[in-house]
Amino acid sequence: MTQDQGTSNAVRHDASARRRELITFLVLAFGIWPIVAVGVVGGYGFLVWMWQLIFGPPGPPGG
Repeated sequence: MTQDQGTSNAVRHDASARRRELITFLVLAFGIWPIVAVGVVGGYGFLVWMWQLIFGPPGPPGG
């Protein structure tokens, strides 16, 4: 009888752990990482924009 209850609890625990992992994956894959990616690309674009604002655009100097 004890083994049956232990197996039942283990199956329930595995199902809840799997559900938590799935929810965590979905939040990371479709929530956090897209925001981080947009932030990194936007930050790099801002950095290049400020660099060119201070030092001028790339290319040969105008003459």
